[in-house]
Amino acid sequence: MTGLVYKSTGSWYLVQDWEGNFWDARIKGKMKIDEDISSTNPIAVGDNVVFDIEDDGVKTGIIKEVTDRHNYMVRVSPHNKNQKHIIAANIDMALLVTSIADPRTSTGFIDRFLITAEAYHIPAIIVVNKTDLLKKKHEDVLQLWQEIYGRAGYEVYPVAAKDKATLSALETKLLGKTTLFSGHSGVGKSTLVNQCIPGLDIKTKVVSGWSGKGQHTTTFAEMFELPGGGKIIDTPGVKEFGLIDFEKEELSQYFPEMRAVMKDCKFNNCLHLNEPGCAVKQAVIDKRISEDRYVSYVAILESIEKKW
Repeated sequence: MTGLVYKSTGSWYLVQDWEGNFWDARIKGKMKIDEDISSTNPIAVGDNVVFDIEDDGVKTGIIKEVTDRHNYMVRVSPHNKNQKHIIAANIDMALLVTSIADPRTSTGFIDRFLITAEAYHIPAIIVVNKTDLLKKKHEDVLQLWQEIYGRAGYEVYPVAAKDKATLSALETKLLGKTTLFSGHSGVGKSTLVNQCIPGLDIKTKVVSGWSGKGQHTTTFAEMFELPGGGKIIDTPGVKEFGLIDFEKEELSQYFPEMRAVMKDCKFNNCLHLNEPGCAVKQAVIDKRISEDRYVSYVAILESIEKKW
């Protein structure tokens, strides 16, 4: 039997076969998988799998193979910083849900998500939720984010998840695609998914008043069908988005605005720090590249451990 993984709990997987039937499946013994991918989770939501029927009466199966992935999105494992955790596989778009207040999403977090999407060749968009709660100072931040990320080539969607009228452009963008939803806990991701799929009713929680931080409402990654066609992969809220397997020399390639000008740098191995004739630094001076993005690039560059 072949099927598509709709939910992962870490030990059991909800798999839909090509006739539309759902099976509870697990791994048993050795399983054929891409040996080049070392991760804490061998199977992810969005994977196409081959499985044997274990019990036809209660619809259980044994997964024995993961077929070739078109792509996948990873971050540092929350349990082991030296290993990857595959967030989802075979996705058309990565969507980051952010909020400017209650809680605040840092631009560093946003940039690390975008870098990972770029590295794995996945188009990414940014959703800024809770715009109905913004004060004047927050509106200025929203305008800045739209300018920074718009200049870098990313689409930014300001929405209020509880106001269906603000979601029309975003819902059009999602049609026909398999989209990964990610973001901090408390940014309103579950509320947004509920609005996009009426009747789904994923549990939501309010942000803690004393800490300003959200609480996890989605425990496991799970995929849902959009009414108009397409799918959403909802994932648990993450505190940090750790990069893994990145080299310093390649980092600037994952900033689209830097990639567009770095061919004009004097040196091929330019890190865009103190080298003479750096086209990236000149673009920052000329305000063709956002200074905020450049500062973020330098901070991330310094955090990458050189592999010897």
